[in-house]
Amino acid sequence: MNGKRGAAAAGQAWQVYNETLEEGQPRLGERARAVPRMVKSVLKGEYKGMSVGTLGLLLLGMIYIVWPLDAIPEVIPVAGIADDAGVALWLVTLLVRNAGDFVRWERGGRPTAVPGEVVD
Repeated sequence: MNGKRGAAAAGQAWQVYNETLEEGQPRLGERARAVPRMVKSVLKGEYKGMSVGTLGLLLLGMIYIVWPLDAIPEVIPVAGIADDAGVALWLVTLLVRNAGDFVRWERGGRPTAVPGEVVD
């Protein structure tokens, strides 16, 4: 992860964290507890705010972190851990942001249409 991308990822993570502190927004713990419900709703096709493909990317990211073979091996002092840290930061940011959207969707009565979705 180069410097500009790393700074952008850190900025996104900070923005999502600050969102959890805003009045009326789902807190971090509430979002964490919502993740299993969100995954279940996505897989059942009830929640359209996240695709099955995005869930697949999250799963691949988790596998990448725990898999012993990396793009940059851990034996390379700083870079080996930095790539895993970058993937982990991306995973957490994406998961926390989507879980917040899911909690807001649940609070809104679980509508079948998502804003921005084309409805026939």
